[in-house]
Amino acid sequence: MEFNPKGAVSSAAGDSRPRLPDISHRAMATTTNVLGLLHDNLLPSLNLHSSLAMFAYTVSRATGRVEIKDWLWPSGMVLNAWYHGVLARSWENGLSLRESISTLGWTQKLLLGGITLWGVRLFTRIATRSIKRGKDDSRYDDMNQDTSFWNKAFFTVFIPEAVFQALISLSWSLVLQQGTIGSLEATPPQYSGLLHGLAVGLYTTGLNMEAMADQQLEEHKKQSSDLNRSGVFSIVRHPNYLGDALVHFSFPLLLAADGMLHPLSLVGPLANYVFLRFIGGDKQNEESQEQRYKAEAPQKYRQLEEWRANKNSFWPALREVTNPWSLALISLGAFGVLAERGLRKYMRA
Repeated sequence: MEFNPKGAVSSAAGDSRPRLPDISHRAMATTTNVLGLLHDNLLPSLNLHSSLAMFAYTVSRATGRVEIKDWLWPSGMVLNAWYHGVLARSWENGLSLRESISTLGWTQKLLLGGITLWGVRLFTRIATRSIKRGKDDSRYDDMNQDTSFWNKAFFTVFIPEAVFQALISLSWSLVLQQGTIGSLEATPPQYSGLLHGLAVGLYTTGLNMEAMADQQLEEHKKQSSDLNRSGVFSIVRHPNYLGDALVHFSFPLLLAADGMLHPLSLVGPLANYVFLRFIGGDKQNEESQEQRYKAEAPQKYRQLEEWRANKNSFWPALREVTNPWSLALISLGAFGVLAERGLRKYMRA
């Protein structure tokens, strides 16, 4: 019996019977490739975020403030991006940091810059608010009241969040460290410009939505004790989390536009979305608001119930397309697309 290229198996007598193509080697190669990528990218990320989680846990336990872990959410991911995009490349190839950055393509630089801008803004917001407050975030009051919390917190809170951060980093770690890898090549070249513009626009819209939500909330607190339902909060109840999700969804879209998308890169925004909707973020904030307002601010609780009846928590209702704040954010997204195109032309000149 011998194998021929067309997938038929021939006997010594010359007869042949059709056989299904042997895909075992191809499947094995794909599996090996995926495992190799996970080994080279996910494991270093897990090591980094687990180490940072241990440091945060130590500081949090010493100070009694669970919120220290929140400082790591943006800063840890920025460190992750710079490790894979610059530091690892520098160490492996004997390059200076400047030389390492110069080896990145435009999409990789845009990705690294976008992650850095997102992370620095969010870290500044979290750290400033934490220092100004001078005590732990009220979302963690129940945790602190549990006398056994700190004995199990490292494995039930800090490490799970470190795992999520490592998974989210797959959006960029694969491409920043290795360049163009395993492209799906599902997008025709003529659509690459459109996808690139959509990615930049989505990122700009999301980042501005986050920043506006934080700024408007702070301004509202200075003027009123009521629940803030104006500005970008008139679009959804948690515009800062929606903005964050849009930022992360823009990353694989950007990679797809340049033919650099790998299936594992899709894990990042999906993991971020799951965390924001069903674990921390949206879910945790809603539960905390309901509990606090019921006990301390009945008027705010009534406003929250009314707000829930009229506004979606995360994804906007279709009618919000005509919301002036939605239109303003879309305009900012379009401006971001034009600004990025201008910058790209300037850098290439």
